[in-house]
Amino acid sequence: MAESNLVDILAVFPDLEPAADAIEHLRSLGVHDDCMNVISGIPVTEAMLGRPSQWTNVPRIALGGALLGFGAGVFLAFVSPYLYPYPIQVSTQAFIPGAPTVVVLFELTMLGMLLSTFLGVFLDSFFPNYRPMKYVPEVSDGKICILVECSYVEEKKIMDALKKLGAESVKPAEAQHL
Repeated sequence: MAESNLVDILAVFPDLEPAADAIEHLRSLGVHDDCMNVISGIPVTEAMLGRPSQWTNVPRIALGGALLGFGAGVFLAFVSPYLYPYPIQVSTQAFIPGAPTVVVLFELTMLGMLLSTFLGVFLDSFFPNYRPMKYVPEVSDGKICILVECSYVEEKKIMDALKKLGAESVKPAEAQHL
C-alpha cells in the first residue's frame, strides 16, 4: 500500500476495558497489530490489551554491560596488583584478598549492568525524538488513545466501529510538536 493512501485515526477511550475491546474488534476487521499504537499516560502492558509482546534488545545490552563490568572488576582485582613495580603486601594477608575481591567484582558487575540497561532503554525508546508526534491532551487526564493507520477506503468503517465501541472522540490524527 502506498504511503499517500494511508490516514491516521485517533480514538480516545475513557478506560482500559473499552480500549482493549476496540483493539480486538479492529483485529477482526483486518487491522494488523503493526498498524495500531496505544497512547497512554499510565503504564499499560501488552497483556492487558491482548497484544503480542514487543521484542527488545535491552536484556542483551544489560548482559553485555554486566560482562564488561565483571571484566573491569577482574582487571582491578587480579591484574592491577601486578602492574606496579613494587607489590604492596599488607601484613599476613594474601596478595589478592578474597572478601574485598568479591565486593569489587559484584559492585562493578552491577554498575556495568545498571549503566548499560539505562543506555539500552534510552536507545530502545528512540529518546529524544524531535519529530512531530501524534498526541491529544486527554492522555494526560488518564484517557487511553488508539492510533490506527488505515487506508482511505477503510477509514469510514473503522471510525464508525470505534464510535460504537465507546470512544469519546474519533478524529483524524494530526502531528504536533510537543
